[in-house]
Amino acid sequence: MKKWIYLILAVAMSVTAGYSQSAADLESYGMECTTVTVGKKASADGSVMTSHTDDSHRTRTNIYVTPAEDHPDGARQQLFRREWAKKQLPGQMQRYDNIPIGYIDQVDHTYQFLNSAYPCVNEAQLAIGESTFGGREELKSDSGLIDCQRLCMLLLQRCATAREAIATAGALLKEHGWIDAGECLTIADKNEVWHLEILGPGKGKKGAVWAAQRVPDDHVAVNANASTIREINLKDKDHFMASDNVYTLARENGWWDGKETFRFAYAYAPQTRTMMACRRREWRVFDLVAPSLHLDPNAENFPFSVKPDSLVSVEKMMSIFKDYYEGTPYDMRKNLTVTDKEGKTVISPMANPFMKLDELRLHRVNGGWHERGERTIAVHFTVYATIIQCRNWLPDEIGPLCWFALDNVASSIYVPIYANVSDLPDTYKTDGRVTGFSRDAAWWAFNRVGTLAAQRWGDMRPFVEKTWQPLQKSFLEQHRLVENEALRLIDLDRYDDAIRQLTNFTDNCCNTAVEQAWDLGDQLWTVFDGMW
Repeated sequence: MKKWIYLILAVAMSVTAGYSQSAADLESYGMECTTVTVGKKASADGSVMTSHTDDSHRTRTNIYVTPAEDHPDGARQQLFRREWAKKQLPGQMQRYDNIPIGYIDQVDHTYQFLNSAYPCVNEAQLAIGESTFGGREELKSDSGLIDCQRLCMLLLQRCATAREAIATAGALLKEHGWIDAGECLTIADKNEVWHLEILGPGKGKKGAVWAAQRVPDDHVAVNANASTIREINLKDKDHFMASDNVYTLARENGWWDGKETFRFAYAYAPQTRTMMACRRREWRVFDLVAPSLHLDPNAENFPFSVKPDSLVSVEKMMSIFKDYYEGTPYDMRKNLTVTDKEGKTVISPMANPFMKLDELRLHRVNGGWHERGERTIAVHFTVYATIIQCRNWLPDEIGPLCWFALDNVASSIYVPIYANVSDLPDTYKTDGRVTGFSRDAAWWAFNRVGTLAAQRWGDMRPFVEKTWQPLQKSFLEQHRLVENEALRLIDLDRYDDAIRQLTNFTDNCCNTAVEQAWDLGDQLWTVFDGMW
């Protein structure tokens, strides 16, 4: 019987994982990726945090360790550009192929880093989140060598601090050129975090235009697919940096007259400030951490960053990324109601906050929710999510910690992955886009849970939370004990033993989570069988 269940699921998941909306639909509404950053004086434990949800239909689903390496004189680094895969095997999902486009000089030594679709953290406690904002179409260049994923890799290979990473990005892009849409990289180290916004210089031109703004140590910031850097003060080198063409490019193209106050977002990505899908997430993140500000949910602009009402913990960050506006007027389920056994009007258990675009159009949800360009923080098309802590009170062998979730965060769990582990479980290293539905790829276990739970979210959500909440709590408690033991080993100069301990703990957490996900999916399929 179980073989038939998996056969049916293999077909169903191949269809549902592709979803019903086109990538163009999603991108037109600014729907891909959210990142939240936290300064060290705004966090509950003093860590600096950056984060990322890779909300995509094309990027790979796996994560693996790229070790540190020494390179000989004359070594070269090959670069690629992404394009839709032209050849796919039966059962494979839509995905990107990496097309070789050129080489740049390699450095003598590269750091170890965790290699997710957008490489995220290295052994020196440099961490990066990402959010695409597009910007003016005429700025897109096809004359460079570096896209966003490759830039993340290069910075993690070469840099140890956020400021070094921004300076390195500026130099690399000036020499080799940017070939991607407008992107925000949220770059953290163990002392501070910055937002770096980058766009191309224009068709046929090589280079980039960019600006970077530091998040105050006692603040929280967000990027939700919109440029948020506005006024810049390049005399304040402690909080702002920019490319040397940041003003001239805008004047040459008539996007700034040189008289009015220069605002980076309005010069280079003005359309992003009108997109509700972006602005609503900005409001929601700030309202969750600083409700006392009573920010207007319909405002065109919010502060670049805010001081939270209380210190932000990792647990709080996890809850932010699970959010879908529940309890607000913007919950898409609000008007999908039924009458319960007691005669009360309640949200239907069939209503879920992860409906596809055709479902939203069919039901005319919440007064035209889709037509307004809404989207929530948690979405069904998340491939993976990170919350990364950089901690200056710990040695670099222990300090950089990535909390890593697969698929929709609202129905998933974050596992702790240390940047210095020697390896990761095979299921996490296997790309589910290549395998098609397979128990060999961890992502499919979580995607199956998310897909099933969305069918009767009102009934299944408590079931999912009952499974994940105690396990998440145990990971949060156990990692502190493991770190204390690793710190003791390092104090004894037993570095290899400390790394082995962190690796074993990471492996155990990853394996436990994926096993629980498969079991949870089986239970959802069988316990709720009579409700399908």
